[in-house]
Amino acid sequence: VQLQASGGGLVQAGGSLRLSCAASGRTFNTAVMGWFRQAPGKERAFVAGISWNGGITDYADSVKGRFTISRDNTKNTLYLQMNSLKPEDTAVYYCAAETRHSAISRASYSYNYWGQGTVVTVFS
Repeated sequence: VQLQASGGGLVQAGGSLRLSCAASGRTFNTAVMGWFRQAPGKERAFVAGISWNGGITDYADSVKGRFTISRDNTKNTLYLQMNSLKPEDTAVYYCAAETRHSAISRASYSYNYWGQGTVVTVFS
């Protein structure tokens, strides 16, 4: 699976952005997908995950109620709708695919394919 993240940018606090992750390869439709982020000087952290059919989602507490993960398997695309953005959401956002297991994992080492990252900057 090859992953290409896009949609990052500069946004004022309280604003919204939608990230996309375009995937190539047949295994996208059966893969658990996740979004992670890495802020300057910090480790990569789990943001959200979604099961292969979109029926199960999981969110980090810091984004619950503000971010929504979704996927369109007909378009091989993963999304992250980010609302009510805060300066602390500033980070490089990565999409990732887990093709070996069916459960959503919050651990980055569980994911075996990664996109290149897209930068989100939130200013106050």
